[in-house]
Amino acid sequence: MTNEQLNIEPEKELTLLGGSTQYKQEYAPEILEAFTNKHPDNDYWVQFNCPEFTSLCPITEQPDFATIRIDYIPDIKMVESKSLKLYLFSFRNHGAFHEDCVNIIMKDLIRLMDPKYIEVTGIFTPRGGISIYPYCNFGRPGTKYEKLAEKRLFKRNLNK
Repeated sequence: MTNEQLNIEPEKELTLLGGSTQYKQEYAPEILEAFTNKHPDNDYWVQFNCPEFTSLCPITEQPDFATIRIDYIPDIKMVESKSLKLYLFSFRNHGAFHEDCVNIIMKDLIRLMDPKYIEVTGIFTPRGGISIYPYCNFGRPGTKYEKLAEKRLFKRNLNK
């Protein structure tokens, strides 16, 4: 990527910042926005902690509450945080199992950004005395990030 391409002004890439906030009542992956990473040659970690995530059980339609953690190593594009907040809010009336939610979030963010590496963890509050903590990750195939994904997946332990 050229220096000229990296110097794109964020306001030319983003439409949600500075405008009025409209919350979608249905699952809305189209609301996600990305901006150009000014440091694509650096490997660095970006982490989002979203402690107020809610979705609906697809069977009972009871609400499920969670903290969603998103960690990624960006390449050319990065997710804009307001659009991420609105996107996560759009799950509020969406019926999906916990494991589905984290995989859907990860796949939508991969489509948006094409990161070098990404992982999504759901820390769901207990229902019926059981907590569920689904985790998924992805590393770009054929790279060191693919190896990182495999290592982190098989050494996963939330009770450190």
